[in-house]
Amino acid sequence: MIKKIFSMNQFLITIFALVFLMAGCDNSPSGKTYLVATDTTLVPMSFMSVGNDIIGFEPDLMRALAKEAGINIRLINVEWAGLFGGLITKKFDMVISSVTVLEERKTRMSFSEPYLKSGLALVVRRNQEGINSFADAKKNNFLIGAQIGTTAYFFLEKDLSIRKKGYQMYGHAVADLINGEIDAVLGESTGTLFYKNKHKPLFEKIQMVGEIMTNEHYAIVLHKEDTELLTQINSALQKILKDGTVARLHKKWDLGQAAQVPKVN
Repeated sequence: MIKKIFSMNQFLITIFALVFLMAGCDNSPSGKTYLVATDTTLVPMSFMSVGNDIIGFEPDLMRALAKEAGINIRLINVEWAGLFGGLITKKFDMVISSVTVLEERKTRMSFSEPYLKSGLALVVRRNQEGINSFADAKKNNFLIGAQIGTTAYFFLEKDLSIRKKGYQMYGHAVADLINGEIDAVLGESTGTLFYKNKHKPLFEKIQMVGEIMTNEHYAIVLHKEDTELLTQINSALQKILKDGTVARLHKKWDLGQAAQVPKVN
C-alpha cells in the first residue's frame, strides 16, 4: 500500500513537471496569446479562405512578425467599424488592417513603424471618358463614394463642395459605381487589388485614374500603454523588413505598385 501511494506521488510529480515544461515552451515569455483583429474584406490584404482561415498579406506579415518577436498571436475577424472601439475597450490587443497612421488617431492609440506605403486613389467606370484626375471629378460635380471612418472619407469631408456618399464597406461603393448609382469611388490604392485578384470581370469594368493622391503609411495599432509590446513589435518588424521577408510577402500577394515596402536604414 505504501509503495502504491509512493508510486502515485511520483506519477503526479511527473505530470506537474511535464505541464511546467510545456508552459515553458510557449513562445511568449508571459505565456500570453495576443488577439490581433483584422477586417477580412479586402483581397489580398486580409480575407477568408475557402476553408474559413484568415489569409492574405497582412495575416502572413503578422505571423512572421510574431515568430520573430517570440510572441503568440491569434487573428480574429472584426468589421472595420468595430476595430478601433474594440481596441480601446481592450477586446483585443492589436489591429492590422491597412490602418493609416494619422495624428488624430495617435491621441488614443499607438502605432508601430510602417510596414507599407500606400495612398488614396480615385476609381471610375472603365467606360467613363474625360475624367483623368480627382480634380476632373470635382469639376464635373461627381457623386463620390467612400468607406466611412477611413482616410478617404475624411478627405472628402474636408471639402463641403464635394458631393459624397458614405458606405460601410469599400466593395459596396464599387458595386454602386458599376451600377451607376454613384460616379466615382475614393479609397486606398490597394482597394482595386480585390477585384484584380478575385473578380476580374468586375475589375474590367473599373479603372483607377490619376496619380496616387496622398502618401500614407500602414502600421500595426496597439494600446497606448503597451510600450513594451510596441518595442518588441518594432524590433521584429525592422528585422523582417531588412531580411526581405516583407518584400517576399509583397511579391507573393502581388501588391504591385498599389503599395510599396518602405525602405529601412
